[in-house]
Amino acid sequence: MKGKVSILNRKYPFELNDHPVKEGLIAFAIVFLILFLLQPFGISEYAGNKFLVSLAFGFVTFVCCLAMDYCIEVPLHEHVKTWRIWHQALTVFVEILIIGICNFLIACILFQYPVERLACLEMVYFTIIIGLIYTALSTSLSYQKYMRKRLDALLEKTTQEQEGVSVTLHDHRVRGNDLSLSLNDLLYIEAQKNNVVVVYVSDGQVARNEIQSTLASVLNDLKDYPNIFQCHRSFVVNLNSITSAKGNSNGYTLELDGGLATVPVSRSFVPKLKSFII
Repeated sequence: MKGKVSILNRKYPFELNDHPVKEGLIAFAIVFLILFLLQPFGISEYAGNKFLVSLAFGFVTFVCCLAMDYCIEVPLHEHVKTWRIWHQALTVFVEILIIGICNFLIACILFQYPVERLACLEMVYFTIIIGLIYTALSTSLSYQKYMRKRLDALLEKTTQEQEGVSVTLHDHRVRGNDLSLSLNDLLYIEAQKNNVVVVYVSDGQVARNEIQSTLASVLNDLKDYPNIFQCHRSFVVNLNSITSAKGNSNGYTLELDGGLATVPVSRSFVPKLKSFII
């Protein structure tokens, strides 16, 4: 249960809908076409104008989508400091429930059904089942899309707090030279045999410096900085430099500083990576 709760509490990159009318019209078209062409829910037996009936249900869906967007979702987001997965899932579910209830009332009016308690409970029951399935799929797919394209928006970055902070990575050769650099310039560190290669930004270009050390030793040098993350048995990455990610639960490829470098995230480290997204 603890794991499920932590997933629901992960940050969800909410975006204001720039085209609410367009999306409402898409929902309208889908509902209208399904009802008019397939004529489910007893519409095929309706003696009146099936076109107008389908149009009515589509219009109700359109109005509900706009009302949800302007009257509930946007105002709610303005009062929520950090929008999380459970916020998104709840708003999607409530939208489905509102559409179901409104269409049920329209059906009662058009088909002259009595608004009975049993019928209402049955409608709510099926709407909840459908709504939960749709909510889970919609929220999960949207979240995975953002994980692939906008991981930087999900991570708690500390770039501003670490402005001007320098770190020193120790070279363990007898006459080795320790490497000092700005923490914000560090991209990643890769283990190669008995050495590690430190990759960082210098004057806008990618620079590499090889020192005799191990990832364990490097992680010890950087232990005070939570943005340093081991994403692979051979790679340590600066989370602040991540700009996007591609992949799935089997593994990711992280893009750093807009494409200056890429590093892999092995499957075994994916859960740990996701634990940073809170």
